[in-house]
Amino acid sequence: MFRPKLPDVPTLPTTAVTPQQTQDPAPSAGRPIAPFVGVGAGAVAAVVVVGIVLTALLTAVAVSAVSVAIAAVVLRSLVNGTHKR
Repeated sequence: MFRPKLPDVPTLPTTAVTPQQTQDPAPSAGRPIAPFVGVGAGAVAAVVVVGIVLTALLTAVAVSAVSVAIAAVVLRSLVNGTHKR
């Protein structure tokens, strides 16, 4: 009573239809493109990593220069303080 009726499975035609090709396939360049895509992605990743490392090194040099400058000012004030006494 509550069982749904399933439709009958349609039968496929017995004759095979072959599509006809209207255009010639495009000539290939003889070289696959996939390796170049991989090389491009690797090169971009390498450039990004090198950029990050160089930025970190530049930041470290700048922080070191600022700390040396502060230490020089402090030492100068200490040396000038002893000469005035």
